[in-house]
Amino acid sequence: MDQMEAAIAAFDQRTEQIFAKLRGNPIADRLFYSASEAANFSLLWHVLTWATATSPRKRRNALRVSTALLVEAALVNGPIKAAFNRSRPIAEHEHPHRLRQPLTSSFPSGHASAAAVATVLLAETQKRSWPLRVIATIVAASRIHVRIHHASDVAVGVCVGIVIAKQIKRLWPIR
Repeated sequence: MDQMEAAIAAFDQRTEQIFAKLRGNPIADRLFYSASEAANFSLLWHVLTWATATSPRKRRNALRVSTALLVEAALVNGPIKAAFNRSRPIAEHEHPHRLRQPLTSSFPSGHASAAAVATVLLAETQKRSWPLRVIATIVAASRIHVRIHHASDVAVGVCVGIVIAKQIKRLWPIR
């Protein structure tokens, strides 16, 4: 194992130790499992996007966000995940709540990249973006809590989402 792999493994292990303390807590389990399920197929982000589309500018942005989420899903769940083909964490116990088991590679987290894309783009038309950031953080963290992703999958997923969102902003500015 080279230095980079060792650093990533150490980061994943430290983060796993933090989340291990939360697992089994009924409130944390319900929050993270619910967030993880709600964000499947970016449904949460599409609903939030269109529910807040209360003006022509926000409706234009909603179309842009939904399109960006489709682009993100195609890129992340297609060629990017295929290029890395990383194994998912092994769940040591039964899941306490419903959880869809993905078939794709663990790296990077599509939930985290979609959360970043939606949050960056939606923030442009919202007076207060902190609620979006809180929801995005919970969704991203949920993937570690439910043991579907390693922490590094989530961290890179967020970065990929930010890059995609910035490119969308450059190519499709909201007026």
